[in-house]
Amino acid sequence: MLRHLVPPAIRPPFARYSHAVEIAAGARLLLVSGQLGISPDEVIPEGVEEQADLCLAAIDACLIEAGMARADIVRLNAYVTDRAHLPGYMAARDRFIADPPPASTLMIVSGFARPEFKVEIEALAARAD
Repeated sequence: MLRHLVPPAIRPPFARYSHAVEIAAGARLLLVSGQLGISPDEVIPEGVEEQADLCLAAIDACLIEAGMARADIVRLNAYVTDRAHLPGYMAARDRFIADPPPASTLMIVSGFARPEFKVEIEALAARAD
């Protein structure tokens, strides 16, 4: 149902992601809004890795609610507020994603709605039923 592409004609990915993921016709799609690093009891950890873990846990909860799994993620888009946050985000992401890895984009942005947030992650998942 999903075909992960890493074409030999282009440079291999910089990190653990696929250059493209093809979704077969008829798949059910789930678009997960950007999730922030805040716990259900309103705690926002200081560290970006801990915030990323919370973002990914929220994505996991959305997947489960939709009857999907991490292996159904075809794309992650992540936003961090500083280059210094890249290692923490990537460590959390690499623990979270399935193999083969999804397509992925990581951007550095100037900030989010509240200054204590350092990372936001959104996802696209697909599953044939």
